[in-house]
Amino acid sequence: MRLEVERVGNSTGLILPKELLGKLNLAQGDWLYVTENADGSVRLFPYDPTFEKGMNIAEKVMKTYRNALAELAK
Repeated sequence: MRLEVERVGNSTGLILPKELLGKLNLAQGDWLYVTENADGSVRLFPYDPTFEKGMNIAEKVMKTYRNALAELAK
């Protein structure tokens, strides 16, 4: 897929085709995250990989300390 860098108001941006928005499950106002690879290429993600990693850690902690958290919630 080929995208053109265009002027959008006073900014510069990319217009994402409807098909790409559907594949990435994105809607207007959503965030797209960019990571740079070692070879200089970039990857676009519809989610923040750092946030995802943090949430995985939090889920493990909550599972491990389920009983303690339930007591604290009382």
